[in-house]
Amino acid sequence: MDLINQLVSNLGVSEEQAKGGAGMLFQLAKDKLGGGEFAQIADKVSGVDDILSAAPAASGGGLMGAIGGMMSSLGGGSGSLGALASLAGGFDKLGMDSGMIGKFVPVVLDFVREQGGDGVGNLLQGVLSPN
Repeated sequence: MDLINQLVSNLGVSEEQAKGGAGMLFQLAKDKLGGGEFAQIADKVSGVDDILSAAPAASGGGLMGAIGGMMSSLGGGSGSLGALASLAGGFDKLGMDSGMIGKFVPVVLDFVREQGGDGVGNLLQGVLSPN
């Protein structure tokens, strides 16, 4: 699980936090993308099923979760930002603050882009980028 090792070394998080945080990002991608598109990402990330299973439920995120839900409901360009904000509750369950979401995203995107090329990286970026 090279991705988990990169998250641990780059962000100073535990293996459990790295798996859980990455799992929530991949779960978000799986929820937002069609099965065929997510399969392209999953094919390039070894152990993605283990990573997904380590993700805590992102619901019940308190204020940040509520803000994320409201932003998601607005649609348009705010959808990804709202979806990312909705992960705050899950990151909190892992003992990380919501600011860590923004630190996880570039590491995960870079890894997927390295493994699968720009096409696969752009699929994930479309889900995880707030723009």
